[in-house]
Amino acid sequence: MKATRLRDLAVLALVAFVAAWLLAGAFYGALPPIRLLVGASLYPIALGELIFGFVIRNRIATRRIGMARGYLNPIIVARAVALAKASALVGAAATGVWAGLLAAIAPDRAIVRAAMEDLPGVAVGLVGALALTAAALWLERSCRTPDDEDEDRPENGDDPDWDTGWDRDFR
Repeated sequence: MKATRLRDLAVLALVAFVAAWLLAGAFYGALPPIRLLVGASLYPIALGELIFGFVIRNRIATRRIGMARGYLNPIIVARAVALAKASALVGAAATGVWAGLLAAIAPDRAIVRAAMEDLPGVAVGLVGALALTAAALWLERSCRTPDDEDEDRPENGDDPDWDTGWDRDFR
């Protein structure tokens, strides 16, 4: 399985941004009010993935992976990588949507009362989406073993696919 590339997430966020900006510009009057809790739903997921990343990273660092009691089952690590990849994509798409909505309503906040009232909810959603993306990337990074990180680094820096260490196969 290939690691999540930051440019793939950026492209997804950009497409979602354009779509949300166009749709919000056209149909903003038909949208219900955006409250603070709407965007806050991503925070518990981001927090859970952040904590899970620290647990996995600790167990890998202490070599506590195996089938014995108190050890981390390798299938759990594989599932964590799949969760991290999916969450990173959802977080990038949500970031684009919230940013597009923010770009559509921010210019009108001085003249449209609803835009001013929706601004805090949109900002909370944008920060939550960014937090989910970052936590997912952290979880994915935490699932790597220290040996894998050393093998992937090119010695002379000429490898164009190796930009942040995320472009490797998980074994």
